[in-house]
Amino acid sequence: MKSLLLLSGIGVLSLLAEIFNFKKRLFPIVILSLLAVIAAAIKDWDTNIHYYNEMMVFDNFAISFTVLISVVSILWFFMAKDYFTNETNITDHTSLVIFCLVGTLCMVSYNNMVMLFLGIEILSLSLYVLAGSKKNDLRSNEAAIKYFLMGSFATGFLLFGIALIYGTTGSFHLHKITQFIQSYVENLPLMFTAGVLMILVGLSFKIAAVPFHFWAPDVYQGSPLSITAFMSTVVKTAAFAAFFRLFATSFAQINSSWSDSLGIICAITLLVGNISAAYQTSVKRLLAFSSIAHAGYMLIALLSLSKIAASSILFYASAYSVASIASFTVLYSILRTKEDAIESFNGMNKRNPFLAFVMTLALLSLAGIPPLAGFFAKYYIFTAAVEAHYTWLVLIAIVASLIGIYYYFKLIIAMYFKQDKSTQAIEVSFTHQLILVITFILMLVLGIAPGWLIQLI
Repeated sequence: MKSLLLLSGIGVLSLLAEIFNFKKRLFPIVILSLLAVIAAAIKDWDTNIHYYNEMMVFDNFAISFTVLISVVSILWFFMAKDYFTNETNITDHTSLVIFCLVGTLCMVSYNNMVMLFLGIEILSLSLYVLAGSKKNDLRSNEAAIKYFLMGSFATGFLLFGIALIYGTTGSFHLHKITQFIQSYVENLPLMFTAGVLMILVGLSFKIAAVPFHFWAPDVYQGSPLSITAFMSTVVKTAAFAAFFRLFATSFAQINSSWSDSLGIICAITLLVGNISAAYQTSVKRLLAFSSIAHAGYMLIALLSLSKIAASSILFYASAYSVASIASFTVLYSILRTKEDAIESFNGMNKRNPFLAFVMTLALLSLAGIPPLAGFFAKYYIFTAAVEAHYTWLVLIAIVASLIGIYYYFKLIIAMYFKQDKSTQAIEVSFTHQLILVITFILMLVLGIAPGWLIQLI
């Protein structure tokens, strides 16, 4: 709870930075605050305390995802440091990102559907503005309006589903909903099942699962690169934590009413995401469809409901986020002088070998090649799925992974085996070099010793 209060305070403080003239000190304040959030969360380990009339609970699940989101956010802030250099917008951008993080903490720790809705809305409203924060870019404006319209439509599904659940059970609290299900498990009202399916649709939009993914490629491509990186890492991690908390606890006993629908969504997400990515020429769109595909892999863990499902999602989100931060950092360096195209990576190995090396590791991790973190992330998810008798889904995921290897290797081939007219070295700032070194170490550490994180929850 201290983590949530601290972030909320920093969000308000950042709004006052312009008035009290300390906006240049805002960046180190935010970083120190995120470190304090991590420390406060770890201190609450094993306490399992409820707050606000049991509307929020900071159990080990919430704490683990709070720490992960905070660590990835610190990496992201260093990666996106240039995004906060505009003197006129630095306080606005910082406060919006901080309030996004407040929303994510609500999403990972809610024990009441009202808090789930509030968390999603705090996150979404801030993101709508951030997606269009490149005001002079028509694509950024288009991304904001598309995200706003589609997001509002999906929120309607989510809110209507919550209303149906409340109308049936008379409560928003997860434990009371669970008790209702236990009492009427053999004869649940149709209105309750309809509510569950509508919530499924609303949350599927938030994770960009097919067929609720149409907004993602355009929004990812049109938004500023830093915001695209934020959406594909921090936001996706929080959305999956929220999804899992609800469907793996309260709705687990009636999984027969939603598992078939989610299984179909999972399968088509894996295939559509990977196949669409293979046809892209824009690297941002390629990473957008790749993000959609990775949502499919994490859905497998949610669907399995095994003992290691929560840890599998935590590990997968960690491995995916670290590799994504590395790849977006490299892409940022490329886009300073080149266009957003695969051809822009031609000959990168000769222009900056270190940049090409880290990008290669990030792509191999995303593809699931051992001994990097991405391999074990998929291994644990596939193991959980096989134990839950979803072998057919694992086979589809393996085929989808092979397609993924194809389009990730298109970038690797461009970096090492294709020539570029320019021989000028690619300059990388010290901050970005530091981020690349840290992500490189994390990808190796998570791949070599994955057990400690899997056993965390």
